[in-house]
Amino acid sequence: MMFTTRGRTLRLAAAAGVLALLAACSGETGTGGSTSGFVSPTGGITKVAQADRKDAPVIEGVDLDGKELSSESFDGKVLVVNVWGSWCVPCRKEAPALQEVSEQYADKGVQFLGVNVRDNAASAKRFEETYGVTYPSLDDPSQKSLLAFKDSLPAQGIPTTWIIDADGKVAVRIFVDNVTPTTLAGLIDDVIAGSA
Repeated sequence: MMFTTRGRTLRLAAAAGVLALLAACSGETGTGGSTSGFVSPTGGITKVAQADRKDAPVIEGVDLDGKELSSESFDGKVLVVNVWGSWCVPCRKEAPALQEVSEQYADKGVQFLGVNVRDNAASAKRFEETYGVTYPSLDDPSQKSLLAFKDSLPAQGIPTTWIIDADGKVAVRIFVDNVTPTTLAGLIDDVIAGSA
């Protein structure tokens, strides 16, 4: 099969982009301090002013038990979407914080939704049992959910967490190697108050 130079360049660029995204979860990223509107190579937090927010994509598929699930089920709620994998060291570090805050905000109109990538079902379920994760997770081995955010706030790597406001707009993207309960709760509070 013959390839044109331009076609090969485009394919190589696309492959390099995917590899960079997957390599971001090495467990050796920086501390990822909070920033306003800028994400450094070591991570960060991006907040979007209400007037500048874009619609969140619909994320749908099957959960880890094989049941259909869609982010549309949570319309009208603040939605926290976390992309994770059992193989990801930062994902293991932040899982307890995510679970803690999901419990803290369960009665405040906030829903958490995990998106598991590059795992088999047994590994993903074992991760949830180990870390006591009780909110639902979609099974997304193809990582199409990551790509779905390309028009709003693209993923920077794994783990990435987005906070979607009650109007269905992407308000915050979190890309740090160990988000704390205090930081996550503060960002959710800001989104609820309309000040994120």
